[in-house]
Amino acid sequence: MPARDRFLALLVAVLWGCNFLAIHATLGQFPPVFAGGLRFAVIAIPTILFVPWPKVKIRHLLGYGLGFGTGQFAFLFIAMDTGMPTGLASLVLQASAPFTVLLGAVFLRERVSGRQLAGILLAVAGMATIAWQQAGNAALLPVILTLLGALSWAFGNLSTRQAAPDNPLNFVLWMSVVPPLPMFALSLVMEGPAEIGRSLSTLGTPTGLIGLGGLAYVVLFGTIVGSGIWTSLMRRNPAGVVAPFSLLVPVVGLSMAFLVLDERPSLLEVVAAAVVIGGVLFGSTKRRAREPEFLAEAETPQPTGVR
Repeated sequence: MPARDRFLALLVAVLWGCNFLAIHATLGQFPPVFAGGLRFAVIAIPTILFVPWPKVKIRHLLGYGLGFGTGQFAFLFIAMDTGMPTGLASLVLQASAPFTVLLGAVFLRERVSGRQLAGILLAVAGMATIAWQQAGNAALLPVILTLLGALSWAFGNLSTRQAAPDNPLNFVLWMSVVPPLPMFALSLVMEGPAEIGRSLSTLGTPTGLIGLGGLAYVVLFGTIVGSGIWTSLMRRNPAGVVAPFSLLVPVVGLSMAFLVLDERPSLLEVVAAAVVIGGVLFGSTKRRAREPEFLAEAETPQPTGVR
């Protein structure tokens, strides 16, 4: 992998790690489900007007949009709105990788190697430790919601694998057409028109401007720039070389949450985070050239962390 591409992969990890700070800022102004709908609506409109159709079956696009888009971000945004620490959210969402491998084995009959299984068990042990620690702080529900977001992402990954798009970036952009309507409908039911109206009528306030800035970052840098660079890297380099850089996303997310939001994870949570990342990394490497790669199989056009 050329030095320039390594730098670009590091840049994407930083962009996606900072994405969680942007989500935190966005949720300070908008209700969580409505914020998710806005995130995709801003991308969907120019996509319909200017981006060519990705030439995939509708059901696969709908599956990816409902899994990766609607399910993942509805659960994630609600989790962060109800107390999920920003840094831990960037870590727990990594569960999408082992979830994808397990779902691929169940629904697509893909083989899971012993090394993959060991990596999954390590990652699950780390996640369980974090959940236990949060339960002691009466904050288990946000962790469960974040895990449901990771599971939704994994289901979206299955649709991506079946779609096998010729142009992954176009596929990702057209996916954004799916989530706005169901998310706006859910927002009306769960959050109500009064709360939505309040968030829109106060956009000129300092909190509103910060929320708009967070939303702009999520759309421009977290999605368009980050996904565009990542897709080009996946085209030029083997997936198994590029994919491990996504493990830096929670490292950046945890570090930025510590520096900017003064979030201080306990020593047990830090150790559990290292176990999770180590489990995913262990499962992503191969002992023999013919052995399947954990992360390469779990890889999608859209990153692991929040894009």
